Amino acid sequence: MKFCFLLGKTPIESLEMLKEAFKEQALSRARVFEWFSLFKMGDLSIEDQPHSGRPSSSQKDENNAKIREKLNEDHHYTIVSEVTGVSWSSVQRILT
Repeated sequence: MKFCFLLGKTPIESLEMLKEAFKEQALSRARVFEWFSLFKMGDLSIEDQPHSGRPSSSQKDENNAKIREKLNEDHHYTIVSEVTGVSWSSVQRILT
């Protein structure tokens, strides 16, 4: 996005380029416009900013290991979150 912005591309032009290059994995229209808005305000940083709140449990190696272990025991588990103590949404993120 920063590259497109610095070349003077519009958000729509940039979105079309992303869709052509990345197909369904391209950034959403909202995200492209969000980036362009930040760039226009002078924030050209592309570094991830610190976030408030609790870190995602789907990023913890021990949770990944717990889930992998349970699924290796029996790949038909349907209640992985209850067995491992990891939230359902985190289990979904880890598995996908």
